[in-house]
Formats: sequence, structure tokens, C-alpha cells
Amino acid sequence: MATKAGAGGNRSMGWSGADRLSAVRHLQRQDAILRTVIKKAGPLKLRSAGRGYPVLVQSIISQQISTAAAATIGQRLRLLAAGGELNAEVVAQLSDQQLQTAGVSPQKLSYLRDLTRCTLEGVINFRRIARATDEAAIAELVQVRGIGRWTAQMYLIFSLERPDVFAPDDLGLRNAMQRLYGLPQQTSRVELERMSEQWRPWRSAASWYLWRSLEQSQNADH
Repeated sequence: MATKAGAGGNRSMGWSGADRLSAVRHLQRQDAILRTVIKKAGPLKLRSAGRGYPVLVQSIISQQISTAAAATIGQRLRLLAAGGELNAEVVAQLSDQQLQTAGVSPQKLSYLRDLTRCTLEGVINFRRIARATDEAAIAELVQVRGIGRWTAQMYLIFSLERPDVFAPDDLGLRNAMQRLYGLPQQTSRVELERMSEQWRPWRSAASWYLWRSLEQSQNADH
């Protein structure tokens, strides 16, 4: 069973049924607006998208391109790995030409090379990251070129399943909060952080419901 964590805290892997129930009840109790979103969205379905080196490879190649295009490139990279696991040792053996032929841009190629080097040299260690506090994990991840704070926070939410991560620079979260709470477009990240305090220690769950609210809005427009 996962344990709750405070700001920048640590916790064991996975969302238990009790965690999900506790998170939903807390958010419903604390925030009447989210209560309405939760009623429409239903149960919390935050699940791990995998972890480690392959996830960060996909995060890098997904930057600024469509989901479909990123999936195609990811599949090509896995084929280059002969259908095996896409790990740092395998990618280190691939030539720049092979990676670019698979669709990796020159800039992203440099990011993948740095991720591979950092992984092989132990600059980042995924077991250490999994045990670290939220802020320590982020600090380790952002040492890699092409991985900023937002990418690191998404890794914490969707790979490490940390319960209390909030990314005020996420465009989707900003749009959702502006629409739901009537905020001006130029609302500062400090103000968004302040608003998120009421959702602790379940800000990852709150973020998931805010993203769902955008889907609800899009469906209502059609």
C-alpha cells in the first residue's frame, strides 16, 4: 500500500485502492469545483506508464510533435533494438544515422546521447531516483540535457506514481484552472502553487482531474 507524503515527500510504489479513495474524498471535501469535475469524471485512474530509461527516451522524442508521430519513432527505435528492451547499452551502440533515420531530430539526438551517457556513467540512477524525495528526484533528472522540470514532474506523476506533485508550468493544468476558477490568463505560477495547497497531499490526483476537465469541456463543445 502506498503511503501519503507531504511536500517534496517520498512514498512507496503504486496507488492502492485506499489511496485512491482517500485522494478523491480529500479533494471533494476541500474543493467544491473539483467535486463537480470528479462527479463527471468518475474514479481516479492514475496508473504507471512504466519507468526508467525507456520512459525518458519516449519523453524526449515526444517533445513538440504529435502523439502519433512520437509513437511511430518509438516503435522504430524498438525495432532497432531487435525487438528487445530499449536500454542505454543498446542505444549507445546505435549510430547517429540509425537514430536519425528512425525520425530522431538532430537536437533530440543530442538529448538522447546525453541521457544515455548519464545513465551509463551513473550520473542518474533510476533506483536512487525511485527512493529519493520528490525534489531530489527532480534535481537528479534535470541534469540530463532536454529534461526540464516539467518532464521530471511528469515522470514522478506517471512513472513513480508520487501522490503530491503539481506542475504549474503545464499548459493543460493552467488552462483547466483558468477555465474552472475564472483566473486571468497571466496568473503567475506562484498563485497557481498557492491554490494547489488545498489539494495536498494529493496534488497528483487533483492534476489528473484537472486534465480530465479539459476533456469534459471538449466533449461539451461537440
